[in-house]
Amino acid sequence: MELRASCPNCGAEIVFRYQAAVQTTCGFCKSILVRQDKDLKRVGVVGEWPIDASPIQLGVRGSYKGEAFEVVGRILYEYELGGWNEWHIQLGGKSAWFSDAQLEYAISRLWPNQQKWPDPDGVPAGASVQINSTQYIVTSVNKAKYVGVEGDLPFEYWDKQILQYLDLRTTDGKFATIDYSEDTPLVFLGEFVEFDDLKMTGLREFEGWKR
Repeated sequence: MELRASCPNCGAEIVFRYQAAVQTTCGFCKSILVRQDKDLKRVGVVGEWPIDASPIQLGVRGSYKGEAFEVVGRILYEYELGGWNEWHIQLGGKSAWFSDAQLEYAISRLWPNQQKWPDPDGVPAGASVQINSTQYIVTSVNKAKYVGVEGDLPFEYWDKQILQYLDLRTTDGKFATIDYSEDTPLVFLGEFVEFDDLKMTGLREFEGWKR
């Protein structure tokens, strides 16, 4: 059964793709809405999006390791080398993330373990960090600018400005991100994937993009 509500700003119908969503956006007035019990509270508005060269969009469906997924939300960031999308996906009925950055794709999940993480200002690229018994190498220590949100998210994420993070990889295609946007850093573990292997449908078509 779909979960529906009305936008408190314009009255438009809101249909949640992800029923456990804490935050969503109105497709009509672009209000950012946070769920409070059974009500929605308007906390902001989505600004103008920059030109997006990604074929992925809300509603895209695909398959990862035999489990179906649907794209239900997005966070957009910009950094010194350009921008990237963190697509929130419902994967096998659970929350996961689909990273889309300059034709490099990865799928990850939030890792619940809360160990002590290094200060990002004191970690050089090339350093080794152990997470969940796996040794990762830090490939970048960076800051990104929060640009905007879209669709359903599993947490409130609308008043951020700068994200500081560590990207880490292994030699066999695994990756991790330590996100310092919260007091207790968020850790996401996953792996890089090939676009065609995900068998996605509902992709956005535009001039200059070839599948």
